[in-house]
Amino acid sequence: MELGLRGRVAIVCAASRGLGKAAAAGFAREGAHVVICSRDRRTLMEAANEIRAAAAPGVKVECEAADVTRPAHIRRLVAGTHRLFGRIDILVTNAGGPPVASFPELDDAAWQKGIDLTLLSTIRCIRAVLPHMTKQKWGRIINITSVAAKQPVEDLVISSTVRPGVLGLAKVLASQYGKEGVLVNNVAPGFIMTARQQEIGRARAKKLGITYDEYQKGLAKQIPLGRLGSPEELADVIVFLASERASYVNGATISVDGGLIKGLF
Repeated sequence: MELGLRGRVAIVCAASRGLGKAAAAGFAREGAHVVICSRDRRTLMEAANEIRAAAAPGVKVECEAADVTRPAHIRRLVAGTHRLFGRIDILVTNAGGPPVASFPELDDAAWQKGIDLTLLSTIRCIRAVLPHMTKQKWGRIINITSVAAKQPVEDLVISSTVRPGVLGLAKVLASQYGKEGVLVNNVAPGFIMTARQQEIGRARAKKLGITYDEYQKGLAKQIPLGRLGSPEELADVIVFLASERASYVNGATISVDGGLIKGLF
C-alpha cells in the first residue's frame, strides 16, 4: 500500500527510544523527513543515526535536544523544523509517563509535574504546529496516550486522570480543524515492551513481592494475544494514521493493546 508519505515532514517527540523512536523510524522508512527530540542529547544522536541507517533514500533525519515540559524548547523545535524544511506535515506528541504510585503518595508537586508532562506538553506542541498546518491545508496530529486514557489503572493515578484530557482535546480539535485539512487522532498503547514498561513492571513486582519475570508472565496472561506488543507494532498504526490512506479518520482513539481493553468505546 502506498501511504503517500514521501517528502512529508514529521516531528516526533520523545523519540530517542521506545515508542517515539519506533514511530520516527517508521516514517523515515516510508520516505518522510523526520525531526526527533528528547532531553538526552547523546541518546538522541544515537537514535538519529540508527533511524538514518534504515531510512529510505534521500530522507533527512534531524535531532533537537528539547524538554517538552518547557514551552521555549517546543517553540524552538517547531521553528527550527519549519526553517529547515519549509513545512510541517505531521506531529506525534509523546512524553514519558508519570510515576507508579497510589493516590496518598502523590503530592501537589507530583500532580503538577504529571500535568505538565502529559497534558500541557501535548497542548503546547499542537498549538505550535497548527498555524503551519492550517496555512498549508494539510496536517496530521497523532497523540501517543495509554490504555489508562480508556481504562483507568489503579497505580497509574495521574495517567488515569490526565490522559483522558488528551482524548477530549483531540475531539475538540478534530471538530474545529478537520475542515482545514488537519486530522487529529490518538493511539492508546497497551503493554508494549519498552523501557517505560520495564520500569513500571519492576515497581509493581517489588510491591507484589514477586520477581520481574513472574510479573511479566502474569501480565501476558491478561492480554488475549498472550504477549506484550513491540514498539514497531504501535509505530505501524501511527504511520498509517499520518498517511493519505487515513484521510477519513479524525477524532479517533485507536487501542493498540492485543485486546486488553474490554470496553466497547
